[in-house]
Amino acid sequence: MLVDSHVNLHGEKFDEDREDVINRAFASDVSTMLNICCKLSDFKDVVAIAEDYPDIWASVGTHPHDAKENPNITADELIKCAQHPKVIGIGETGYDFHYGYSSEAEQIHNFKAHIIAARETGLPLIIHTREADELMMNTLKTTIKEEGPFSAELHCYTSGADLAKWGADQGFYFSVSGILTFKNAHDVRALAKDMPDERIMLETDCPYLAPVPYRGRRNEPAYVREVCEALAEVKGWSFEDTAKRTTDAFFNLFEKAKRPGATA
Repeated sequence: MLVDSHVNLHGEKFDEDREDVINRAFASDVSTMLNICCKLSDFKDVVAIAEDYPDIWASVGTHPHDAKENPNITADELIKCAQHPKVIGIGETGYDFHYGYSSEAEQIHNFKAHIIAARETGLPLIIHTREADELMMNTLKTTIKEEGPFSAELHCYTSGADLAKWGADQGFYFSVSGILTFKNAHDVRALAKDMPDERIMLETDCPYLAPVPYRGRRNEPAYVREVCEALAEVKGWSFEDTAKRTTDAFFNLFEKAKRPGATA
């Protein structure tokens, strides 16, 4: 049984064959998926997919690229959406200064609102961080010092080793993607090798980051098998052990999600 902890199935790239994509995932032993909200304006579409399938869940949040869409976002807005029974996480949120789509001030305000929402709801924070290690660590350190610890995931982690080690020391979880299969992703594989064995999850981030041998194509949840194979090689685990460890990690972090077949 596999879990894809980060999908974007509501996007227009799946409009023509969304049901087929989902069915292919289930046929490939992908039992559970988490559909990620990157803009509040997409929330209804994100959660609608989760409503249609018992083993697809949803998050609520604003990606740092889209912080400009909600520059005055409040934690209360996120908390209200998080009351939906299929919402199990807050995010994705964080910092990304690679393209500069949203200003630093907009990203900081957004991120802090998400942290408050995660703390108030008790739901895990799904963190995106790119080219922002120092600011990310400073923000999280200050928040934890002032308000106390909270649960979080550093998703699709490709940032620095210092931030990864610090996050691991805080009890944060990590997720790895098809980047693990890329020929030149030596640094990412080294990071994955050192990630906490019981706090690592799989994701596709579909439709992005398709793993080898599908690189360059639209990604989809069925391809999380290739991510599992890559992580197994990095960690020196069997495929079956990797699948179990990463599945257990998902349900340990996202406690609101129900395992397939579990009674209410």
